[in-house]
Amino acid sequence: MWTADHWKDYEVIDTSCGEKLERWGKYTLLRPDPQVIWNTPKKAKEWHRPNGHYHRSSKGGGEWEFFGLPKEWSIRYGSLTFRLKPFSFKHTGLFPEQAVNWDWFSEIIKKARRPVKILNLFAYTGGATLAAASAGASVTHVDASKGMVTWARENAEASGLAEAPIRWLVDDCVKFVEREIRRGNTYDGIIMDPPSYGRGPKGEIWKIEESIYPFLELVAQLLSKDALFFLLNSYTTGLQPAVLTYMLSTTVVKKMGGTAVSSEIGLPVTESGLILPCGASGRWCR
Repeated sequence: MWTADHWKDYEVIDTSCGEKLERWGKYTLLRPDPQVIWNTPKKAKEWHRPNGHYHRSSKGGGEWEFFGLPKEWSIRYGSLTFRLKPFSFKHTGLFPEQAVNWDWFSEIIKKARRPVKILNLFAYTGGATLAAASAGASVTHVDASKGMVTWARENAEASGLAEAPIRWLVDDCVKFVEREIRRGNTYDGIIMDPPSYGRGPKGEIWKIEESIYPFLELVAQLLSKDALFFLLNSYTTGLQPAVLTYMLSTTVVKKMGGTAVSSEIGLPVTESGLILPCGASGRWCR
């Protein structure tokens, strides 16, 4: 498993009874996690006094209960700063496990010692965008949500990257890629973090099981002849790591050569010393 174990401002303190207890800076949150099917003793004192607790509803969705949690706060990862706030659907605006991928492609970008163009699709609040820009790349950041792109730009400003070469685009990722192919544009690295289900700005429907493979075939056409890497993330339980390897092998490797590998990604749990699985990633590089 690829583990995001370099955090200082974030940790999974403990897990039990369908929930994970996390520290985000100086605040602790208690959130549901479908992977946590064990009922281990709750020894950490923070179990009894979190700053925020997301209660899952039996009817779907849920709601937050707050205990001294501000509406917004920030945490850092290296030189990057991320603004956080609790969403109505349990998220905070950041997936800390992705830091293991940020470190991986940042090293590739730095070692290239040449101008590097990166495309970040389904780019959310910009964690990968900022990591790539901080490593020296120029980045095209694409997400269908105007609110998320605005949030990502604010994260860039907070990280001292307001003037970095980043294109911020509110667009449907599929339509954008189709236009880029027609324009003849290419990229040296591509990052994809597709949702399980989503809608584009004009109501376009995305279902990952139906859409991901034909879209991957399209996106592979945007790799430059000297491309460095391709990263594909999945939080969909039906897509195992081996499936990501197969998809990358039959699209990117077939076109570019190189090697595709995949793994679960995870976060260390302080109390148990074990790793909490948090989805899967597929990586291609030369």
